[in-house]
Amino acid sequence: MAKGKWAQGIKPRGFHWIIEDQLAICERPGGYGSNHRRVRRQEEVIWVRENNFSYVVSLIPSDHNLHSYDEQGMPWKHWPFSPSLDLDVALPQLYGELQVLLGDGRKLLLHMEEVGDRIAGLMGGYLRWTGLVPVTFDAIMVMERILQRQMGPTGRSIVTAAEHARTSERACGA
Repeated sequence: MAKGKWAQGIKPRGFHWIIEDQLAICERPGGYGSNHRRVRRQEEVIWVRENNFSYVVSLIPSDHNLHSYDEQGMPWKHWPFSPSLDLDVALPQLYGELQVLLGDGRKLLLHMEEVGDRIAGLMGGYLRWTGLVPVTFDAIMVMERILQRQMGPTGRSIVTAAEHARTSERACGA
């Protein structure tokens, strides 16, 4: 198999490291809605595979295009993160699974349809929940610097919910 420039794929749109060389986010490979392109999806999944990510984690509520990861030999996980989830229940579970995978030395790429407030809040919440960034306001600011844009109310509420989930877990002795 050729290993030329095209065999390396293309970096997914909206790609950002949250924790350098461990945890990254991007928009859905191939784009979303009317902008979705099969060839672009294929090239982006190749890039992810060639850059040694252990898993692509789809946070999209539906299971659309998960088969494309199989086609490219890219391991994946599906953790639907819908707006209707009870954050007090969902965040500790999701963050716990994330922490286990990262603790095992895996390199992860998480995506939603777009890199917006929901994934920004989820990642800021993770930084807060783990204690990597011990203050909620600072976790929001870190994500704003990474994404180079302001986080809106939806994202901020997820970071705040992560703070409450962390506090509740500690109070319960977990």
